[in-house]
Amino acid sequence: MTGASKGIGAGIAKLFAQSGASVVVNYATSKDAANALVAEIKSSGGKAVAVQADFSKTADIRRLFEETKRAFGTLDILVNNAGVYAFGPLQDSTEQEFHREFSTNVLGIITATQEAAKYFGPNGGSIINISSIASVGYMPNSVIYAASKSAVDSVTRVTSVELAPKKIRVNSLAPGATITEGIAALGWPKEAVEAVVATIPFGRPGMPEDIARVALFLASDDSAWVTGERITASGGQRA
Repeated sequence: MTGASKGIGAGIAKLFAQSGASVVVNYATSKDAANALVAEIKSSGGKAVAVQADFSKTADIRRLFEETKRAFGTLDILVNNAGVYAFGPLQDSTEQEFHREFSTNVLGIITATQEAAKYFGPNGGSIINISSIASVGYMPNSVIYAASKSAVDSVTRVTSVELAPKKIRVNSLAPGATITEGIAALGWPKEAVEAVVATIPFGRPGMPEDIARVALFLASDDSAWVTGERITASGGQRA
């Protein structure tokens, strides 16, 4: 589980652990949050370890999988949740921000998928790439982030075909507006939050557990005949 110390990643990690999975909680900088999550999982009878790895660095990603094998052996599920973002108008977009987001959101997923393919057993498994409704939407002030998530969907489609002979399924999970620590840190005014909620037919933003339940389906044998798909979990929100 990459990028799992907080938000959607933490929600998925907790549900997977509750369902019997041994979980690697990956973090880039949030060591305390990752350790707290591991302690919470263990206190509930689950199995988890925390492993630091920056998903913009190939060497870190390789080390993550090596440590995963040492901790738990064969890999069955990979959730590519690590991601970065920044919102702003087109005129403020920079080459530096482009490379920052694409290095983690796209190259990180490609590298993790390359490495994961080496560690899955003969029965294959499931890779879940966390995308976003931004990948097919038209939200202003998100040009770099939206482009990176569109790339995630493309990576999903291509790798699902390449990895099918290894019995590895690859799918994208695209959340809508979801309450996380990262979103809260943006400091949006109340009016902006209300405007976003107004676009959601269910009338509320998502919570990490809403996304986690869909991820659990994609990780389980219930989705054994599902690969190369993009599944949206957004309460009906489309942009």
